[in-house]
Amino acid sequence: MISETDLQHLNRCVELAEQARFGSILVSAQGAVLFEDHNHIASGDHTQHPEFAIARWAAEHLAAEERAQATVYTSGEHCPMCAAAHGWVGLGRIVYASSSQQLGEWMQEFGAAPSPVRNLSIPEILTDPNVDGPVPDLAEQVHQLHRRLHESKQ
Repeated sequence: MISETDLQHLNRCVELAEQARFGSILVSAQGAVLFEDHNHIASGDHTQHPEFAIARWAAEHLAAEERAQATVYTSGEHCPMCAAAHGWVGLGRIVYASSSQQLGEWMQEFGAAPSPVRNLSIPEILTDPNVDGPVPDLAEQVHQLHRRLHESKQ
């Protein structure tokens, strides 16, 4: 179930995504934003996803119980690498604006080169995840963002 608070955090993720295709934030059980980031893949290192950075930050700065109670909000559903990192460090709920399936469809629509990694859903990677998404209105915003970014590179 997506709440008004969830929508506020997801809107921030979409704002972050405007900078670099994907944006994510980590929120404590008390509602404090602990960490936020966006993609840093322009350097050529395609492992520089914000969800992966969140997992690393959480492992270094939060106790296991705090990680389990935290929520990761993101403009796009975690890729397999990020979902695995999320699971390995024991983060809690994931809320996303757009799904991996949608992203794959959009990339085909734009004529983009196929990804070297399968677009799997989080439940295909993690056992018993607490996941909510996609959110149709925000997913369409993310779709248009990806369209603009793709067109600007042509």
